[in-house]
Amino acid sequence: MTLPNTTGPNTTGPNIDGNVAAVPTQPVGTAKTGSLAVVNLLPPEIYEAAKFRRLQLALAGVGAAAVAVVGFMTYEAHHSVAAAKTQLTQAQDQQTSLQSQRTGLQSVQDVYNQVAAKNAMLTRAMGGEIRWSNYLMDLSLRVPNNVWLTNLTATETGATGAATPTSGTPVLQTGIGTVQFSGVAFSHDDVATWLDALAKEKGFMNVYFTSSTKGVIGTRPVVNFVSQVTLTQAALSGRFLNATEG
Repeated sequence: MTLPNTTGPNTTGPNIDGNVAAVPTQPVGTAKTGSLAVVNLLPPEIYEAAKFRRLQLALAGVGAAAVAVVGFMTYEAHHSVAAAKTQLTQAQDQQTSLQSQRTGLQSVQDVYNQVAAKNAMLTRAMGGEIRWSNYLMDLSLRVPNNVWLTNLTATETGATGAATPTSGTPVLQTGIGTVQFSGVAFSHDDVATWLDALAKEKGFMNVYFTSSTKGVIGTRPVVNFVSQVTLTQAALSGRFLNATEG
């Protein structure tokens, strides 16, 4: 038996009786994928239920991941708190140890305090020191050849301010004391030279003479003079001013 050829969109095939029947190319309810036909026989309700279960599984996975992240963050937070508590305990232990060492060294600090107190007393007691030995050495070198001293009187007052004017004396600024010199010179010019030498001495100001009169020693004419200077703060030695340092 010869099967007839067919053209067009439909094909034919034999049925159970041997007769030729038309076979549709794409049954109703099927999807064509390539050259194979896929038939979806699931009811829509079952498909929607399966889709919902897949969504539930996805949400459950996301929830599990979120719980895992929260758990990890909680663990890290507890770990950080524990580390901070450990550091705090170590710092407290170190502070206790240092406090104990300081207590043990308190005797040394007491010695330092005593030394500082005594240095402060020394500064107050000797802060106004004038080293007269140095001044006498300097003056012995400054006295001119034609001048010699017969008397020296030094007075330390420690006062500052303006001097009270007296009859026959100039109004001079007072310092921390005065020095009065009595001497003999060959001439008034020698007295002037002596006053110039005094003015160059550190700590001296207001150099002047109170009297300069002619006299004789034997047959030699001389000048008897009295001169005076005011002592300034520069006359202080200053060697005890920094006793509390170092």
